[in-house]
Amino acid sequence: MTIYDPLALECLAAIIEEGGFERAAQRLNVTQSAISQRLRVLEGQVGAILIVRSRPLQATSAGRLLLKHAKQLRLIRTDLERDLKELAPGASGGIREDGRISIAINADSIASWALDALTDLVTQGLPIEIIADDQDFTHDWLREGQVLGCVTTLKQPLRGCKVTGLGAMNYVAVATPAYAQTHLAGGLDASNFRNITYIAFNRKDDMQRDFVAKALGLKHISLCQLFVPSSEGQVRAALGGWGVSVVPELLVRGLVETGALVNVAPGHVMATQLYWHCWNLESDVLDAITVALSTRAEKLLA
Repeated sequence: MTIYDPLALECLAAIIEEGGFERAAQRLNVTQSAISQRLRVLEGQVGAILIVRSRPLQATSAGRLLLKHAKQLRLIRTDLERDLKELAPGASGGIREDGRISIAINADSIASWALDALTDLVTQGLPIEIIADDQDFTHDWLREGQVLGCVTTLKQPLRGCKVTGLGAMNYVAVATPAYAQTHLAGGLDASNFRNITYIAFNRKDDMQRDFVAKALGLKHISLCQLFVPSSEGQVRAALGGWGVSVVPELLVRGLVETGALVNVAPGHVMATQLYWHCWNLESDVLDAITVALSTRAEKLLA
């Protein structure tokens, strides 16, 4: 059985995570030539190219498999360190790059409930790295082996993974009272939805279109959209009078209650089911993250 050098595996992970050889060398505090040499040795051992030197840099299929293996070694070390810390409470250490636990969470969950769920674990010293993406795409990070778990809308577990239902995040359409009065005096309907501007997260975000189509019983609609790649930024843009934005009800509940924003489609809610996927491994760390997320979600999600 082939045994791969952990330093070479961490070198591969650094190249992929940092997006290049120079930043990987800076992170690992070695020269670029040392990074290249470690990669060549690993590629020679595997017998395959692991990195495609493109823009952006990409891992090959073999590279993704070894990246997943590197992440699993990190998880094993983190589990061990937590166990040793319980045996020797006085032991302490800083967060190391080769110990970070990477998970992918959709931006709306980060903005509304997920960070609170993870606060206790971070306070205890768990070195978490959160990667943000749209809820329909976070599972791609898990499939490619770049994270240990993800919050996603995908229900079917990926091969080698387990899934936990979290609940539904409810979305509502909001705008300032002034914008609603000017453009949607009678509320959002089939006669006026094309005449307003919608604030979306990015070009992958179908929430605005899906919400309007479902609320009005329409198909194949197009909208005039502005893009603000931040959940909190979408809310701020709506508060600034940019237009209408479909955002998590959790995120704007207080603003609606105070009248800073109004629901322009009362009675219409888009419920998005969320699931937590993680590798199917025996790990106290993964179990702790799973419990933390599911417990918080049970309190706040529908």
